[in-house]
Amino acid sequence: MARLPYLEADQVAPEYHDMLKRNTNLHKLLVNSPDMARAFNGVGSYIRFKSKLDPRLRELAILQVGWLEKSEYEFTHHVKIGKEFGVTDEDIAAIIIETEGIRSRLEPLARAILKGAREMARELEMSMTTFAEIKRHLSNEEMVDLVLTIAFYCAVVRVLATMKIDNEPAYKEVLQQYPIPGVN
Repeated sequence: MARLPYLEADQVAPEYHDMLKRNTNLHKLLVNSPDMARAFNGVGSYIRFKSKLDPRLRELAILQVGWLEKSEYEFTHHVKIGKEFGVTDEDIAAIIIETEGIRSRLEPLARAILKGAREMARELEMSMTTFAEIKRHLSNEEMVDLVLTIAFYCAVVRVLATMKIDNEPAYKEVLQQYPIPGVN
């Protein structure tokens, strides 16, 4: 159960109604601080719609963070979002085995990005070797976008966990196909 209330449009000032158009529990809770929610949405919108980073690779990085951190909300939401951007069931299966230290059949850049996401989540920073491997394929702008995307979603999973944000039933269905170990 969430630690703060989920607000509906009639509970916030009209200038913040646009922030609830996605109608997710995350947005309904964050709008308890509407200006912070707007800033949060700005970063998330940039990542999703304006970043130069390949959207499939972006979603793989986000999914890696969600899976690694056992964030049901983040993982299930981005399975659905990721599929809109070319993430396949094979990609998701690869994330799971790569997390276990088993080499998947993903292309080398995708594997390196998953490794970089795991390093940032577990070790605070991406190793020099992993960074250099990814940098061989990405521009400086794409590297900044990748690192900030991973860092942002490391923060998002902590917000979700701390605020105890409930996952919506439509997203819970994803767990039937991809059950997260240790998550009910």
